[in-house]
Amino acid sequence: MLTVRTAGESHGPTLIALVEGLPAGLALDCAAIDAMLARRQRGPGRSKRQQIEVDRVEVLSGVKGGRTLGSPLALAIRNRDASMETLPNPPAPRPGHADLAGAYKYTSRDLRAVLERASARETAARTAAGAVAALLLREFNIQVVGHVLAIGGDRAAAAEVTLESCTLRDSSPFASLDPQADARWAQAIERAAAAGETLGGLFEVVGLGVPPGLGSFAQFDQRLDGRLAASLMSIPAVKGCEVGLGFAAAERLGSEVHDAIEVLPGAPWGGLHRPTNRAGGLEGGVSNGQPIVVRAAMKPIPTLKKGLPSVDLRSGSAVPATYQRSDICSVPAASVVGEAVVAFELARAFLEKHGGDTLDDVHQSFLRWRKRAQEIVGDGLESP
Repeated sequence: MLTVRTAGESHGPTLIALVEGLPAGLALDCAAIDAMLARRQRGPGRSKRQQIEVDRVEVLSGVKGGRTLGSPLALAIRNRDASMETLPNPPAPRPGHADLAGAYKYTSRDLRAVLERASARETAARTAAGAVAALLLREFNIQVVGHVLAIGGDRAAAAEVTLESCTLRDSSPFASLDPQADARWAQAIERAAAAGETLGGLFEVVGLGVPPGLGSFAQFDQRLDGRLAASLMSIPAVKGCEVGLGFAAAERLGSEVHDAIEVLPGAPWGGLHRPTNRAGGLEGGVSNGQPIVVRAAMKPIPTLKKGLPSVDLRSGSAVPATYQRSDICSVPAASVVGEAVVAFELARAFLEKHGGDTLDDVHQSFLRWRKRAQEIVGDGLESP
């Protein structure tokens, strides 16, 4: 099974991602990993920390001659700001952060020990792991694209996500598909910064070329929609997730929610076609051959310059929460992390279905499945 574990603190020396379950023989493109790490650091409204750190991946194990060995892959991202031991311990927990909950968990007033690991800096390690998963998926013509839909309630114009969308997304400072929205969002961030406020938003992740049959309905924890939702909800500050129509489906009639099935000779996966994709590519917890479409809602970063009301844990007196370097808006960064975690979960589901010890084994398994799927679905279709 493909798994990832991470280690490291926000201002510690190093972030580590340990990836296990990759097949041997996958070409590890470190430049592609670094490019995804760089996208995570972009975006208006980021803190000065992004000017300090230049995230680059360092491969510690699991690769020989530029290809995976099948053994655990260890990736490191060094922190330039490794000042954890000298940074002060905030006396007052910050509302919206893990500070107070962590103090209860560990029965300690050392909030620095909590916030260093709870920090979103950890997502750099998961982004590196997700970039590796994306390399595996591309071997099978599967592409995962994340982009920003809204900042502070201002939504971008609707746009179809295609492989060509990546060029437009990558040229946008907000990782969006709507240049006009970019200009409005830049102004909104300036206003929020002047007011000592922060902004959240929405982002979407789309999986293109995902084959049907990934995931399972046999057990609740194997359902792919639940697994994707869990991966997105694990991103700090994400407070909501939806698949396909999502919450809008609750407001429509059944005939306006479900996707009809039609015969279309030449269509992928056996000649069956869906004129709509309201399900977001998932039915019964299993991919159905349509693009996977998931969205996540990110709350505004809770570290505010004006300091929300809090309590000094040493004296019990009311004080404003401590302010330290923070973003005004990090939704574009979250969209990259979302892309990474979705890619990793799709790769995990793909290897569960088509796994093998080597990349060649995986290719052979996938080809056998495609042939069998064509026989049981495509060969029985009548011409329209």
